[in-house]
Amino acid sequence: MTFKSRFIFILFFSLFISTTDNVFSQHIIRGLVTDSISNEPLPFVSVFLKGTSIGTVTDNAGKFSLKILHTNHILIIRSLGYKEKTLKPPGEKEAALSIRLSPTSKQMSEIVVRSKGIKYKKKDNPAVFFVKKVIDSKNKYSPLNKEFYSYEKYEKISLALNNFQKDKHKNLLKRFDFLINYVDTSSISGKPILPFSSKEMIESYYFQNSPRDEKQIIKARKSSGIDEMLSDEGVEDFLNEIFKNVNIYDNDISLFLKQFVSPLSTGGPDFYKYYLIDTVKIAGDECMNLGFVPFLSESTGFTGHIYVTLDSTNFIKKVKLGIPKNINLNFVQKLAIDQEFERAPDGTRLMTKDDITVEFALNPKSDALYARRTSTYSKHSFEKPANLSVFNQIGSTIKEDDAEKKPETYWKESRTDTTLNKENSVDKMLHQLRKNPLYYYSEKVFSALVVGYIPTSSTKNLFTLGPMYSSVSTNSVEGVRLRAGGLTTANLNDQLFAKGFLAYGTKDHILKYNAEIEYSFNKKKEIANEYPINSIKLATSYDLNRLGQQYRYSPPDNFFLSMKRQPDSKMTYQRKIELSYNRDFYSQLSLGTTLRYRTEFAITQYVPFADNTSGQPIQSYSMGEIQLKLRYAPGEKIYQSIGSRRPISRNAPVFSLQQNLALKGMLGSDFDYCFTELGFQKRFWFSAYGNANVILNAGKVWTKNPFPMLIIPNANLSYTIQYESYPMMNALEFINDQYLSWDLNYNINGLILNRIPLLKKLKLREIVSFRGLYGSLSEKNNPTQSTGLFQLPTESFKMGKDPYMEAGVGVENIFNFLRIDYVWRLTYLDHPNIDKSGVRISLNFSF
Repeated sequence: MTFKSRFIFILFFSLFISTTDNVFSQHIIRGLVTDSISNEPLPFVSVFLKGTSIGTVTDNAGKFSLKILHTNHILIIRSLGYKEKTLKPPGEKEAALSIRLSPTSKQMSEIVVRSKGIKYKKKDNPAVFFVKKVIDSKNKYSPLNKEFYSYEKYEKISLALNNFQKDKHKNLLKRFDFLINYVDTSSISGKPILPFSSKEMIESYYFQNSPRDEKQIIKARKSSGIDEMLSDEGVEDFLNEIFKNVNIYDNDISLFLKQFVSPLSTGGPDFYKYYLIDTVKIAGDECMNLGFVPFLSESTGFTGHIYVTLDSTNFIKKVKLGIPKNINLNFVQKLAIDQEFERAPDGTRLMTKDDITVEFALNPKSDALYARRTSTYSKHSFEKPANLSVFNQIGSTIKEDDAEKKPETYWKESRTDTTLNKENSVDKMLHQLRKNPLYYYSEKVFSALVVGYIPTSSTKNLFTLGPMYSSVSTNSVEGVRLRAGGLTTANLNDQLFAKGFLAYGTKDHILKYNAEIEYSFNKKKEIANEYPINSIKLATSYDLNRLGQQYRYSPPDNFFLSMKRQPDSKMTYQRKIELSYNRDFYSQLSLGTTLRYRTEFAITQYVPFADNTSGQPIQSYSMGEIQLKLRYAPGEKIYQSIGSRRPISRNAPVFSLQQNLALKGMLGSDFDYCFTELGFQKRFWFSAYGNANVILNAGKVWTKNPFPMLIIPNANLSYTIQYESYPMMNALEFINDQYLSWDLNYNINGLILNRIPLLKKLKLREIVSFRGLYGSLSEKNNPTQSTGLFQLPTESFKMGKDPYMEAGVGVENIFNFLRIDYVWRLTYLDHPNIDKSGVRISLNFSF
């Protein structure tokens, strides 16, 4: 299960412990704003409460909805080219208003009021001319133009149940009435919220231009909440990735693992409509309020306002970003990004505040999760650091040894944002909740579903059971496979770890096992595979080896892979012992070396080994080899769970090299063996036009070897979609000793379907895939032309001059989580017992 899936589970859990109505009296004002002359609805009209930051903007149909806690406010309705209107909100709990705005004598030339609505004109539009000047000067005052730059940053990430209302949660509050004491208020909608997670961090940032380098020194960090069941640093890395720092000056902005087009992108005038709304004074500077909205409301862009000084500098003082109502974005109901800047004496822009608030929901009618990240910046400096050795430290992010041990007095003195103080009581609230058996066991069940592992103690867990998704599975050789296992934690020993399992097949009646012991040269907080790894490991196992079925991102005995389109009988038994050393470097280079001895046993009725000259059966062969693996992934962010490490996004390039070497007679090896493999993968973004996942691999066996040691393409016999595998290929269908493969997936991101009436409401996204492999089998490894080899299995072939190819078209985001592809096999259609086309599915939780 990916972390995106785990994060969506948090939404489900928040719904489980929420059954919602207001602990405050809340009023809802809905309205329609129209032109008093033409009676046409007016889009993008500002509706807000006087003297507050609470407000909204009318949609394309001129409608708005605003929630307020009381009616002792003045409602202001304002739009460029119209007279401002003020009124007092009605006293009813729900009120519907019809508001008519009168045009002023001066109409903007780019807006023409017609009987059929408002037409936007880009040509000769003063708003477009204005924004182009801002775009042209956006790099002029960047602090990164300086030789040195530093600042202090305080950051807080808060998660809460959204719209926690008394009447809707009356059953919950009957059992947990103390929760009312922890309720706070949303900064984006004024709704009551119940915080359940809080994370704080204080860091120092240092930048130098020559040589270009930057360092983030984490001085203090603390966290608490129900998400502590997940990897703490993994959760933080994930939240930082989906809530990436927004730089309004970039062409594309990364949020929610997607790319949004910036309103200051060089291509912005072709993506956005711009409006000069009015002038306002901000911190003593006269500023133009520049409004913007995407041409296509379903596209990944922003709505909002940029406040630009009316002088030659075009300096941006303030930014307010939101998202269009119809945007093709899952689980995000509302988004508010507020940024503030101030000018240094020489005109350099300095960010002082960055506040992003999101309301997540599983569907438009639910209120699930509130998330907010506030960052404040201080002590900006362009002076050379007193100690330049900070740039000599390894890695771009360095955590001080006592960062997580700072006393509460330190936090009280260092906090620059003291809002939502009730979040500091999250630990106290959870302590009260966990005293109740219903909540306690519900949290345990939820944790097992999300993480896939079960701790054996709720206080100081020494041993964890799992993975649970591999407890029961099926295959053609074992029948029903039963498995039990687990691993030790850092609570037992923070440098020495053990891991293993026992498995039994009801059909072959053979006991399989795996046992590992690992010594880490770094002390760990929770689990052995925490970054960075620097460890030596000894492992031994006896298990099935699924020839031609090597799933890259899922264990082979995962329950969800048990359903196959044809029998998965191409297996051997393998006994293996290996000694390995693995290390992660802060440069994001990883090194792995392994000394391995393995014996492969034939399963005669499935994959027999037989001499190609005498025809005599061969029961087994043994190999002693050394393996070297190098992996370089600059800029990659990973989520570390108990059982695996996965990239949070695929945006970083990944380069890999593997080299295997064995000499006959050494370490008990029956053959010489030399194998080299190179790999590359990356996700390429095309701004609003989607993204392409590109995976390329090439490899060669340089020596003479029997077919199980050659290159067997990964056949996907399941009905699920798996990267780097072939859903229409049979296991062991092709045997090669050299190959070049590609796996291309282009996610069009709804660019076509978003333009089709009615269908666009489903928010579907198109996917096109094309994968293939070009390989060959040299004479020395072809058993029909060379002696001393194994006969090829039945229905195994040497690849011809044509590459093997598959193509597919698919739709994802069905019900927000389902992807369905239809795949065609394009070549080698005359092979026996093959599938020429078929439907493949996957659960794909994404924003």
